[in-house]
Amino acid sequence: MVMARMDEHARTIDVVGVPSSMGAFAPGQERAPSALRAGGLIERLGGAGIDVRDLGDGDVRRWVPDTDHPLAQHVEAVRDVALETADRVANTTGTPLVLGGDCTIELGTVAGLQTRYGDRVGLLYFDLHADLNEPDRVTWGAMDSMGMAHALGVAGADPRLTKAFERMPLLRPEELWLFAHGPGMDGEREHIARLGIDRTPVEEVQAEPVAAARRALESFAPRVDRFAVHLDVDVIDFVSLPLSENANRNEGLTFEATVAALRTIWSHAGAASLTIGELNPDHDPDGSALPRFIDGLVEVLAGG
Repeated sequence: MVMARMDEHARTIDVVGVPSSMGAFAPGQERAPSALRAGGLIERLGGAGIDVRDLGDGDVRRWVPDTDHPLAQHVEAVRDVALETADRVANTTGTPLVLGGDCTIELGTVAGLQTRYGDRVGLLYFDLHADLNEPDRVTWGAMDSMGMAHALGVAGADPRLTKAFERMPLLRPEELWLFAHGPGMDGEREHIARLGIDRTPVEEVQAEPVAAARRALESFAPRVDRFAVHLDVDVIDFVSLPLSENANRNEGLTFEATVAALRTIWSHAGAASLTIGELNPDHDPDGSALPRFIDGLVEVLAGG
């Protein structure tokens, strides 16, 4: 049975902006928090009857090539951003809505929730990609493709990030659920099989978004007291909503399926935070994609 969200959580949202693309493949995502605000997100949430506290943005950190750490680009800056995010999330009193930024900020969100609520915090990773790569197995050096490998502390992960948090590893395999996960890479599939990480395939979510979300919640939520929800905008097919950092076409979910599944997940009483990652306003071709995304996000947050 999927539990309904507690009213007090539905009414109070603390917005935490993390304008960083240091873990990304290229710049652009650092503009997402300001673009969402300029698009009226805060006002729209308030108009939907939600008590919104805008806690502002951290420092803007824009990606440039890191020739000193070619296989783990800006790993120390990624660590610093995650630690700052952890501190900010830990000091929220409402339900954190974390606006990124690249996906590595989720490590900070989880760490902040652990500080606030205790050890039994999980992560529902709504993402086409598992981000289970390590610097010594891939060549591109983008840390946002490696976040979950570092959260789980797999062999080959960079200790500057894995040892940054009070708890190590930050997550145990049973505390992570990969939702709307695609085929992945060979190394990622090896980690998933070896660690026994549970997943909901993207095809299942596209076919039955609400039912797939309910099935995942019924299996995952009892393992933890609360869980962070991470939405990587890359899970949305770029043809359906051209807004993600990863402009892959004809793969992933339609925007409508994404909203339906996320609304179901967010309605669960255990959902303790929502992080938006990999949104690149520079990829919106005519300015219509961001307003649609805001419409969907308000629907999710107000509908729980």
